[in-house]
Amino acid sequence: MASTLTNIFITLLFLTTLTKLWLANRHIKFILAHRNEVPDAFKVNISLESHQKAADYSSAKTRLIIAESFVQSVILLALTLGSGLQLIDEIWRDAIPNMAIIRGALVILSALIITSLADIPFDYYKTFVIDERFGFNKMTPIMFVSDLIKHTMVGFILGAPILFAALLLMKGAGEYWWFYLWIIWSGFNLLMLAIYPTFIAPMFNKFSPLADQSLKTRIESLLKRCGFKSQGLYVMDGSSRSSHGNAYFTGFGSSKRVVFFDTLLERLESDEIEAVLAHELGHFKHHHVIKRIIMLFTISFVGLALLGWLKQQDWFFVGLGVKQPSDYMALVLFLLASPVFLFLLRPFLASYSRKNEFEADAYAASNSDANNLVTALVKLYRDNASTLTPDPVHSAFYDSHPPASIRIEKLSSSLRR
Repeated sequence: MASTLTNIFITLLFLTTLTKLWLANRHIKFILAHRNEVPDAFKVNISLESHQKAADYSSAKTRLIIAESFVQSVILLALTLGSGLQLIDEIWRDAIPNMAIIRGALVILSALIITSLADIPFDYYKTFVIDERFGFNKMTPIMFVSDLIKHTMVGFILGAPILFAALLLMKGAGEYWWFYLWIIWSGFNLLMLAIYPTFIAPMFNKFSPLADQSLKTRIESLLKRCGFKSQGLYVMDGSSRSSHGNAYFTGFGSSKRVVFFDTLLERLESDEIEAVLAHELGHFKHHHVIKRIIMLFTISFVGLALLGWLKQQDWFFVGLGVKQPSDYMALVLFLLASPVFLFLLRPFLASYSRKNEFEADAYAASNSDANNLVTALVKLYRDNASTLTPDPVHSAFYDSHPPASIRIEKLSSSLRR
């Protein structure tokens, strides 16, 4: 069984990496093939210069993803079949021979640090080279490092208790430890949804109440018509880090709030902002957030049940390059290897997400002027340099939102009815 797992893992890792590279190259070729002509639906509102900027921006980001995917695959192979995890375990066994749970936490933390450190150069290059070149970056190196430190600290403070809970349950909670951990994990995620808007998000951005009284009155009227209650309407200083614009709902239960990027408010008219908000309300009305929470809980339930079985199989450890089975090794192997086995599910998850977006668009069209949503989307595509011509196969794997042309066509067809 161990050799079978090794062969399956190598094959899937190779196929996954090859598929990622193939998709990225398809995407770049498709974008560049359509670089010199604006799609008919956008010719009136988007210039050829803006269209070419979006093509070049998307191509540059995709080329970076090619390099990042290759490096991630090499690191994963080094940590597993290359015996990297085994070496890390041996180092901590020598340093801490008796405290298994502490040692396990340090092994897992070491592996996560290695994978995270590998991502930092790509994040830095994307921010200070690609985004800088195309006029989106507002970050400074000091802000970049500060955000990195804050993210690390928040991740450690929030993640350490869950990690120790997992290791304690795996050690002493019996056969159904995974079920108890699932309950704790589910509760933790609900707690994060509730406290993120109030306690975590303000660590990275400034949030102020919406000051435009006319716009505020208009939005509150829309919220009332749609039966949505929120803690408030807030403006986020997105311009301090990027010139990209967006709007979103955040929070859960009584902590729900509506957040607008200041860059969005600067670019859109009031009726367009109302239409964008109506789209977000469509997600609320169709219970998309609740459905995604249920999906997350279901996937985590199945995953933890599978881990509960795998940790009892010696071939699971040997097949992935670990000689000494342990609870913490089972956990870190599962965290590192599972994305390889789940990659081919991406098109199904992306398709479900795009279906949600179409439903939210339809809701916006019925509760505001669809024309305003179309003009708002066109501005956002233009100002965020989002490509109007993504490769269809690449889009099927990666895009949580429908391609621009299809999305606009559906909205336009609703106007013709």
